[in-house]
Amino acid sequence: MSMHKPPHPGEFILATYMEPFNVSCRQLAKHLDVAASTLNRVLKGQSGISPEMALRLSKALGRSPESWLTMQDNYDLWQAKKAVKLGKVQQLKLNAA
Repeated sequence: MSMHKPPHPGEFILATYMEPFNVSCRQLAKHLDVAASTLNRVLKGQSGISPEMALRLSKALGRSPESWLTMQDNYDLWQAKKAVKLGKVQQLKLNAA
């Protein structure tokens, strides 16, 4: 069974934290101690969540850093499954000596 498209963490941040509470990009960027342009790239899905950003988001918004990284990994893996062609990849059979 195919998994539905997981949201990019930027979409999640917008929908869960920013839009409902009327928080601007500049406001959140200030709380994260990052440039507004850096956060804007994440919000637009142009950049992913790095371990450093995961730590910042965890402190500013809650959730564990691991959950932020897992969200990014799920999004990246879904994207890769749609794009990577595995037809020529072969399983390596290893024999114990």
